[in-house]
Amino acid sequence: MTGDQREVPAPFVAALASLRAQRLRPEVRLAEIPGPARIAPFSVALEGEVLAGRAGARGPDAHGHEPGELATGRFVVLHDPDGQETWRGTFRVVTLVRATLEPELAADPLLAEVAWSWVTESLERAGVEHLALGGTVTRVLSQSFGALAGTPDGVDLELRASWTPVGTGLGEHLGVWADLMSTAGGLPPLPDGVTALTPRRNTVGP
Repeated sequence: MTGDQREVPAPFVAALASLRAQRLRPEVRLAEIPGPARIAPFSVALEGEVLAGRAGARGPDAHGHEPGELATGRFVVLHDPDGQETWRGTFRVVTLVRATLEPELAADPLLAEVAWSWVTESLERAGVEHLALGGTVTRVLSQSFGALAGTPDGVDLELRASWTPVGTGLGEHLGVWADLMSTAGGLPPLPDGVTALTPRRNTVGP
């Protein structure tokens, strides 16, 4: 967590507690990283990855598959007790998701719209209140030539989204971001009634 020399405000402490308490699906791994210091007086940042196979598995599973990285991302919470006009609040959630998709999706004119719908649908599904949602979808087609001509083509998708949460219960917003990474990585949604559990590599906050 980064912050200035002032006492950590109670709303930010509550937000950190909510992040620590959030349970995510087992394929998601998190690690705390330095937060941005210039955008807001207080911030916390997490780096995430979605892994294939059994969570935390080392070596091949029963089917001979090695756990692989399906998607990566970053989740940042900014807090300015004085608020910022563009935020329309005192908190701002900033997210990033990266994934490599099937090459046939490169020519799909609706890819960006579909990817952005993952954001709106994840927020709606979680039922979290938010304001001032915005973001971008970027796709890059990678083609290999020469000595690398045998490398399969790929589409790199980068999804950036930010919004202003209402209240300090930011754990559910963390869950939205984890859901976005899982969707981009091609994981199916968890069935209704299934509780997601995941160990954390690092704890969040002071």
